[in-house]
Amino acid sequence: MEQYGLKFHHLGLATATFKAAIHLLEGLGYKIGEPVLDRLQNVELIMCCHATMPNIELITPGRGESPVDAIIAKHNGAIYHLCFTTENVENSISAMENDGQKVLCLSESKEAILFDNKKVSFYHVAGFGVIEFIEWIE
Repeated sequence: MEQYGLKFHHLGLATATFKAAIHLLEGLGYKIGEPVLDRLQNVELIMCCHATMPNIELITPGRGESPVDAIIAKHNGAIYHLCFTTENVENSISAMENDGQKVLCLSESKEAILFDNKKVSFYHVAGFGVIEFIEWIE
């Protein structure tokens, strides 16, 4: 991850409703955050944290068309993205591409209420899947 300037942040789990996922995560010892409606992405989100396991972001569709509709229709619940923080998305993508990765933008950068309005963007990496980047300067 150092090569690309990335730091792991969470796994993204799309689900039709939060209930079953929360039940399992509570049984695993996760602390369940409060639901947040992200109007820009048209999803409802809950961040679930654990002292020793990866954070998991629960995602359900908002009203109308949502970016997770197809995932839920096909799987009814699936981890579909990994999220990383980066100080500079363009530099991270360039480093990945210079390393031979094929990176395709799925969603341009926009503010995310769940992450204190830090900008997030989504990309597909060939042979890997969906990656979310949070622009996060520490």
